[in-house]
Amino acid sequence: MKALATQLVWIAGMLFLTACGGGPAASGPMLAQTQSRTAASFAASFAGDEPAARTNARRVCAQSAEANVMACLAMVRTDVPASSLGEGAGYGPSQLESAYNFPSSTAGSGQTIAVVDAFDDPDAESDLATYRAYYALPACGSSTGCFVKVNQDGQARPLPRAAGNSGWDLEESLDVQMISAICPNCKIILVEANAPTIKDLGSGVAAAIALGANVVSNSYSGNGTSGARYYDHPGTIITASAGDDGYSAAIPAGFPTVVSVGGTDLRKARNSRGWNETVWSGTGSGCEATFRKPKWQTDTGCKGRTMNDVAADAGTPVAVYDSYSYGGFVGVEGTSVSSPIVAAAYGLAGNAGSLDAARSLYASGAPLFDVTKGQNGSCRPTYLCHAELGYDGPTGTGTPDGVGAL
Repeated sequence: MKALATQLVWIAGMLFLTACGGGPAASGPMLAQTQSRTAASFAASFAGDEPAARTNARRVCAQSAEANVMACLAMVRTDVPASSLGEGAGYGPSQLESAYNFPSSTAGSGQTIAVVDAFDDPDAESDLATYRAYYALPACGSSTGCFVKVNQDGQARPLPRAAGNSGWDLEESLDVQMISAICPNCKIILVEANAPTIKDLGSGVAAAIALGANVVSNSYSGNGTSGARYYDHPGTIITASAGDDGYSAAIPAGFPTVVSVGGTDLRKARNSRGWNETVWSGTGSGCEATFRKPKWQTDTGCKGRTMNDVAADAGTPVAVYDSYSYGGFVGVEGTSVSSPIVAAAYGLAGNAGSLDAARSLYASGAPLFDVTKGQNGSCRPTYLCHAELGYDGPTGTGTPDGVGAL
């Protein structure tokens, strides 16, 4: 029944688009007008130097109090219905490229970005094809080797059980589509773990690296102290989402060998950059006293590993196409957005093999946008949860200004 419902939603969307002058990538006059109106409406609701009221959104993955059981961090907007148009759901590739001064679509060739998630999304490849066609990105599928889907052992079969209503299908759609949005020339490996445990997901990280991934993105978090060995792979950049619970530390972002990625509210602004960022109130940050402080961190308010290292959009929705559970484009938020954005930016830079975890982000003069407003909770010392000039917990060293810091 779910599959039939999805097909009906898709057919309805295609009939609408056909009436407007074409399919997902079409550019007929009526479709262009419709997209323009929808995009304008979305932009107007997320404009200005200060965030508006919090957008209605819900978590799609259940959280667990059990140690070392992870939850995906995608949050879907509930105030915008699924649509065949991406503009009304959230930011697309051009907005993200503009906001962070990312290079043109010629960068990233020869780089492979992996994302690690739990369970199987049977529609991941077809949804990726729809997303890329809609935004006029080059095709990327399994037939050309641009897209590969494997299990946690790096094998094409058997794949884990289907995601069902776990929410992980939306996470997988988000992850591979954000890699595409930022680095359309990067190859993509989707690793599907058997279960959302640090052991299974961590095994997936190792499998991705064995298959040649230059960068591995992980958009999930949980509590616990074990599993750090799964995320210690010198010569490969591993990014991890900071979490969506406000001021609080978590793994794997708290491991000192990963690039811990916090979240911002990203909005159009009348300034020289054209954009403004403040701390997203939901982003995780904190002090992971269990783990040693990396040599490049010099803050004195945490004797252990301080989260975060860097940040990107998490509090303003991006458009994601998911047919498995939603039947169209939906707006998605959370630090599940920021981790693949940063991972793909490392792909654009093409330097992952020569970097030591997050060290380059702390280099003097590294080109980053310093986020100086907002907070994600109450804490002492305050820089762990308040934005400040220079380094702070919620946004780390800042957000990417091109790829020079990567």
